[in-house]
Amino acid sequence: MSFQNQSSVLHKFKGILFSTMSSEELLNSLDFFSAREDDVFLVSYPKSGTHWIAEVIGNIPNARMSLTSPIELGDISKFDELKMNSKRRVIPTHLSYNMLPVNIKQKQCKIIYIIRNPKDTAVSLFHYYRDNPNLPGIETWAAFFELFLRGDVVYGSWFDHVLSWEEHKNDKNILIIFYEEMKKDPSKSIKKITTFLGINVNDSEINKIAQKTSFSEMKNNAAKENCDPNHTICALTSNRNLVFRKGAVGDWINYFTSKQRRVFDELFTEKMKHSELARHFEDNS
Repeated sequence: MSFQNQSSVLHKFKGILFSTMSSEELLNSLDFFSAREDDVFLVSYPKSGTHWIAEVIGNIPNARMSLTSPIELGDISKFDELKMNSKRRVIPTHLSYNMLPVNIKQKQCKIIYIIRNPKDTAVSLFHYYRDNPNLPGIETWAAFFELFLRGDVVYGSWFDHVLSWEEHKNDKNILIIFYEEMKKDPSKSIKKITTFLGINVNDSEINKIAQKTSFSEMKNNAAKENCDPNHTICALTSNRNLVFRKGAVGDWINYFTSKQRRVFDELFTEKMKHSELARHFEDNS
């Protein structure tokens, strides 16, 4: 699929594909965004678990935090909308590190970056393309696989995105959370998050948050609260039913042919050869 076929719903900004729901004017103005010292940013490549972390934070008792819609969603009025928010803001985004507003870096705002196995991410994004009217129509997994490999998808290459954040993995204001670890031991990841945010939460409260943010719970709640604009965490849709599909780990095996797996693994090895974060996926790839 050529870019021309996608151009009704996507546009290119600095060489990267964005949804037309993120206006060029807003993307051009990101460096005028005024961050606050206590802002928290939830960052990930699409389909990596941003909603999950948002739900976790939303369930922390007495956190007094307010979840906003993504910083890159909408037009230039976004900044006024964010300014009106008087509570501690939790702001989601799928931006790479390089595109993040400069003020966030200057003020060293807290940032939680979520990473998911790229093969599962690719499959999840494929379904998102198929189900979401704000993304280009795509016929087959094979066609999407090629686009994903080339980084010709919304928010660009998974590899470039992760590497842009990896350069800052030791910054004290950045916490990296692995989707798979969160699946395996939610309470442990939730404890990491609350500690990082400086919020005291006891073990029984942490277990309660883990129960409330299990995948099946979130999926049920999404159906109930669908299309609540205050719950828009993805810059690609406000339809929450589209967001929670399977949430599985390892589902990629049902999609990748052995050839696709080989091609992907070669690219992964080449692109991520200096990446410490990538080692995390070598066991389950």
